[in-house]
Amino acid sequence: MPISAAGSKRRVSERGFTLIELMVVVTIIGLASAAVVFALPDPRGRLADEAARFATRTSAARDLAVVGAKPISVWVSQGGYGFDERVDGAWVAMAEKPLRVTQWGKGTHALPSGDGTRDRILFDSTGGTDRPLDVTLERSGQSVVVHVGNDGKVRIGG
Repeated sequence: MPISAAGSKRRVSERGFTLIELMVVVTIIGLASAAVVFALPDPRGRLADEAARFATRTSAARDLAVVGAKPISVWVSQGGYGFDERVDGAWVAMAEKPLRVTQWGKGTHALPSGDGTRDRILFDSTGGTDRPLDVTLERSGQSVVVHVGNDGKVRIGG
């Protein structure tokens, strides 16, 4: 092994990262986390899903009116909706779980087609209604219309 009298002038390898490298990594992590946040679904659910739940429950009320051969009413207000049945000459709120009084989701409000406060339609024993009903659900600038026709058919989107 040769030994140099002047000693070794080898450069010790540098350790660590440069500031530029750290900034690039932090920028990449920031962009990736922003993409994840924008891809997350709304925790309240989609407005179309809420309209579909209302439409399905309204269809179930129509079917119950036909099967039970008794009138069932559906009422809608800005804050929620519910289903009533006729018992001893009076309208009584239904106690069954899918047809209980339900509040609209957070941030959602309805615009009934009637006077704007509360609207009611009646399903008879044939499944028809006393009149058509359009309910517009709104949330954050979006809107979906649920239409109940005279024939009792429930459609989403007018």
